[in-house]
Amino acid sequence: MPKVEVYSSAFCPFCYRAKKLLSSKGVQFEEIDVMMNPSRKAEMVQRAGGRTSVPQVFVDDQYLGDCDGLYALEARGELDARLAGAAAQ
Repeated sequence: MPKVEVYSSAFCPFCYRAKKLLSSKGVQFEEIDVMMNPSRKAEMVQRAGGRTSVPQVFVDDQYLGDCDGLYALEARGELDARLAGAAAQ
């Protein structure tokens, strides 16, 4: 099972959509609320290559994308493979 981390904040509709997509696939994830833990936001920005918006999703410490990125991977039929590929590494 891959380690999935979702940096998010409360009341963020994009965070909700990203988490809903992952949950619909049966993916368990660690949610990191950057509003409740401001020090984690700096960590997120560094890991996400300077991206400051939430959500930011990582699979086995590899950057997967934001909400739009997840849905783009899903539309291209690549999300499942990315999730499975991360677990295989």
